[in-house]
Amino acid sequence: MHSFKKLINRYNMIHTKKYLFCFLIIFTFTQMESQTTAMSYNIRYDNKNDRENWWGNRKNELVQMLDYYHPNFIGIQEGLNHQVKFIDQKIKQYTYIGVGRDNGKEKGEYTAIFYDSTKFELLTSNTFWLSETPDKVSIGWDASMERICTYGVFKNKNSNAIIYVFNAHFDHRGKESRKESAQLILKKIIELNINKKRIIVMGDFNCIPDDEPILIFKSLLDDGKIKSKKGFYGPQGTFSGFDHLLIMEKRIDYIFTKNIEVLSYRHLDDRRKNNLCISDHLPILIEIDN
Repeated sequence: MHSFKKLINRYNMIHTKKYLFCFLIIFTFTQMESQTTAMSYNIRYDNKNDRENWWGNRKNELVQMLDYYHPNFIGIQEGLNHQVKFIDQKIKQYTYIGVGRDNGKEKGEYTAIFYDSTKFELLTSNTFWLSETPDKVSIGWDASMERICTYGVFKNKNSNAIIYVFNAHFDHRGKESRKESAQLILKKIIELNINKKRIIVMGDFNCIPDDEPILIFKSLLDDGKIKSKKGFYGPQGTFSGFDHLLIMEKRIDYIFTKNIEVLSYRHLDDRRKNNLCISDHLPILIEIDN
């Protein structure tokens, strides 16, 4: 009789462990499914004068990094058409939105947004120029060239939650242009009547944190770096200029959010096999709750 009870207890213990194991797997999977990740990344345009940092020398390691982290959204800056096409061919499960800034088609740099089409459905998208005439190809204020913002409206296929994702690249010379560009993006958010919706605004804004355009953004949006529940991880800055020995302190790339719980915020200092930088900017990776 005693042996029989021991057998029953052992049977119950085995099945309890089995159910607990299954529960942990389901719980972990549910937690993973309940989180969304987004990346902002200035990939540096294809410039042969970059020599060892030329696009042709680093493109494979760049897409390997993108594939490894596999964010749900990737907003790139400075990508020329052939660079966008290369990324599109190499990273699976993604589709992208965006146009070239020079003609609204394929000429010039993109602020493309790649998204995991197995998890998100695109509802609508658009690109506008950061200028006084945003609906047509144009140079705004004191900018040195055309600048654009691309945005998309996406639906999570599992939860049906809607998220608006904006990706922009501000001018590197025009101080007035950067200020007006920030105001224009906020104006677009107000025009779309999405102030109470879930919003991500990402990009290379060519501004340090105390500059006026960043303060304009923060009048309506949250700095994901500050809001992160886990705090911040990585170098303080995002710009290296390809100097792999530089202690990066200059932060000019950001991800802002609205009506979103930010779980983590990181600047990723991943390197090529030869320890050179993958781009002259660091990518930002943010994790948010669904």
